[in-house]
Amino acid sequence: MKFLKYLFALSLCATILSCSSDDDNTLEDLTGQTGEVVLKFDNGVGDQDFIFGTSYNKSNGESFKISSLKYIISNVRLTDSDGNDFMYPTEDNAFIVDEADGNNAGEIWLNLTNIDAANYVSVTFGVGIDQDRFALGADGQGDFLDYASDKGMMWSWATGYRFIRLDGTYSTSTITDDALNIHMGSVGTSLDNYKEVTLPLPNTVLVRDNKTPQIHIKADILKIFDGINIADGYNQVHTDANTTPVIASNIQSMFSIHHVHNE
Repeated sequence: MKFLKYLFALSLCATILSCSSDDDNTLEDLTGQTGEVVLKFDNGVGDQDFIFGTSYNKSNGESFKISSLKYIISNVRLTDSDGNDFMYPTEDNAFIVDEADGNNAGEIWLNLTNIDAANYVSVTFGVGIDQDRFALGADGQGDFLDYASDKGMMWSWATGYRFIRLDGTYSTSTITDDALNIHMGSVGTSLDNYKEVTLPLPNTVLVRDNKTPQIHIKADILKIFDGINIADGYNQVHTDANTTPVIASNIQSMFSIHHVHNE
């Protein structure tokens, strides 16, 4: 009886090894494959949906209403499970996320094409325009310069890009609907407010020629005001060397991954 059990155990081990060998031999060959990825940006305020003209409260008693919200995303790259980076082509790697362009679900979709097929575990992007791209000058910006200008995301070429444009009003216990304008950006090469964000993905993004994964990114607008009183000079943020870096750091923390769809 013991001999039969021994033979059965050997047979089972042989079967498992055979299956493992078959799995190794049928590993997916992704050579030459490319696919698409959709980055879905979804603006909110804390646990609330973002709606233009809605009054949102801060914990310090201030409130704000927003009539315009847009920001620049650039230098998108994906990191795979082996630690390799896929950087989206530079000439196409700058986008404007404009709440006014949102679909019925309030999402702004950035469609990325011709991405190397791989199993990706994180996504990285910049908020704004980095100094290397800025140094390329007007000719090096391609179509994005005119697009950003049409979207109201530039002051002038000497000053540079607005990385975020948030317009609206704010109120306190003593102020009602005073103007709120946050137009943070770098100021030429003298003040660099470009920031990068890296977000681990909750499940692997499978880029294939027959799949279009969707990465749902939440942006919590409330975090723009973390640790500050709007009334303390943050109701008008433009090129100031003290207030703009604070807003830039706060914006860096406002993004998170809500979920991923592999389709």
